[in-house]
Amino acid sequence: MIGTPRRLSALVLAGVGVAGLLAPAAVAAEPRHPGAATTSAQWLAGEFVDGALPGPVGDMPDWGITIDGLIALEATGTDPEAAERVATAVADNVRSYNSHDDWGGDPEVRIGGATAKLLYAAVISESDPTDFGGHDMRAETLELVRGPEAGAEEGRISDRETGTDNSNTFGQSLGVLGLVRSGGVPQEVVDFLLRQQCSEGGFRLSPDQFGTPAPTCDEAESPVLDPDSTGMAVQALLAAGEEGIEGATEAAELGADWLEEIQREDGSFGGSGPTVGSNTNSTGLAAQALAAAGRQEAADVAAEWILDHQVTSSSGAASDEAGAIAYNTDARDTAISDGIPDMQKDQWRRATAQALLGLAQVPLGTIGITEGTPTDPPTDTPPPTIGPPTDPSSPGDPTSPPATGPTDPTDPAGDDPTGTPSPGGVDTGPGPHDAQASPVGGQKPNLPITGGALLGLIAVAVVLVTAGVALRLSTRRRADHV
Repeated sequence: MIGTPRRLSALVLAGVGVAGLLAPAAVAAEPRHPGAATTSAQWLAGEFVDGALPGPVGDMPDWGITIDGLIALEATGTDPEAAERVATAVADNVRSYNSHDDWGGDPEVRIGGATAKLLYAAVISESDPTDFGGHDMRAETLELVRGPEAGAEEGRISDRETGTDNSNTFGQSLGVLGLVRSGGVPQEVVDFLLRQQCSEGGFRLSPDQFGTPAPTCDEAESPVLDPDSTGMAVQALLAAGEEGIEGATEAAELGADWLEEIQREDGSFGGSGPTVGSNTNSTGLAAQALAAAGRQEAADVAAEWILDHQVTSSSGAASDEAGAIAYNTDARDTAISDGIPDMQKDQWRRATAQALLGLAQVPLGTIGITEGTPTDPPTDTPPPTIGPPTDPSSPGDPTSPPATGPTDPTDPAGDDPTGTPSPGGVDTGPGPHDAQASPVGGQKPNLPITGGALLGLIAVAVVLVTAGVALRLSTRRRADHV
């Protein structure tokens, strides 16, 4: 049903009245850096193959990063026809992303974060969320919400029949966003998200992993506060607050305060664990969240750091990849001198999809409602030529562990530090977008792969070829960014 019902009719079918449609539109923002954001989205649009972005191994579609690409296209208004093709491809492959059906697994399996991400994809793409490729994504998401019998887990959008529940803050935030925009979000779903916030303002990535097992963030012995998860949660709570959900707006403001406090002097952000070094993925999400919360000065400084990592026509050996955004300074400088080989494109696709959100600065709560930029970027605002960082000692420290996965902590399929794709080609990260890999010693879903991690990826590819489907099944610890 993709492309047939437009936004108004789809939301009416989902139970959203005209007033519900107009409310978020009234606060929708236009892209902040339209020329640069659109240039990056145009580069990303050229990376799609039959409506999907490939994963790190071969041409197998990665539906988690594909949805990240769809979000990027919708946020900028770039190439509407391409965006519709992507939405159609995603809708046609719902079960390849949120179940084990492609691998002959239990038909009752559902991945919480992936299901929530699919709901969000439906609502931003002018599709009917109650009939997305023949699936009612709103109902499927609500079916995964745990009830009062779960105690402190009430309201959690959980994995079902996976053995281990790896759902996390990324998926919960996407669920809140998707539910708010498709008919309303239950208070308990927001309340569970609120319990993942510590008193400092930051959110933990997972309620029961990485040293944080406890009913609430403040009760955990050593919670790992994650900037990426915080950026997602802030935007979800702002959207919930607009709907009058109790406690949401106050928590969003506290989260934005925390992001401002941890922003680095050069404007950048890092993630947690192996992604702690300054990177464009974390900076993109933080800038988008800060702008949504009205912290424009901090958001603009972050955007400038991202712009400094965007390839232009004057970027040396990488000039023919204008618009692509490097994950960090090391990746940028290597591209200027050596170009971007195909084997590294996966990292660049993941980085660009999330980083450009910090340039567009259209909140997740209004993407698909706000009119994006025209397909052709304005000629009077070309993105700056990337060059050496102002402070080479901070961004992209080559000594920091390589990052591996921006957006998709929602699908636990990619819970593998080597970046091995899970069954179905979905390397959505442990847990964004959901079995999130541990931020300490593991990797986040869909984070770009840099440096030495590429060697590991090559080795993994060889293993996959020789071991076949059995190995892929064994590495897919289903529970999850995008």
